[in-house]
Amino acid sequence: MTILKTYARLWTDDLDRALPLLEQLTGEQPHLRLTFEAVSLAAIGDFLVIAGPAEERAKYAHASATVVVEDLDALQVALESADATITSPATTGPTGRFLYARHADGAGVEYVEWNPELVRRLIRA
Repeated sequence: MTILKTYARLWTDDLDRALPLLEQLTGEQPHLRLTFEAVSLAAIGDFLVIAGPAEERAKYAHASATVVVEDLDALQVALESADATITSPATTGPTGRFLYARHADGAGVEYVEWNPELVRRLIRA
């Protein structure tokens, strides 16, 4: 099980207003932008910006980071063997599969296994 990328989460009401500063600070353009349920997301540098109404963002606030992994099934085995709790089971989303877990120490993390096209484009490029 390999970690491919880790994103710090940033929360905002307005994605388009948040991005110019991050573009300036990272020297990059967003490499991923999508809508999931009622929130909009953009990945830029090592940030995942999550935008939308506060009540919608709150649904995802239990995770402190988003971690992209090579193999979600192997990750789940590792998490469970370390007494982590899977708080949201593996589910298909717009970028691949994801799950939420609470580590034995209480840390909450979203783990994502990107689809092969995203891995080729954003990790292996």
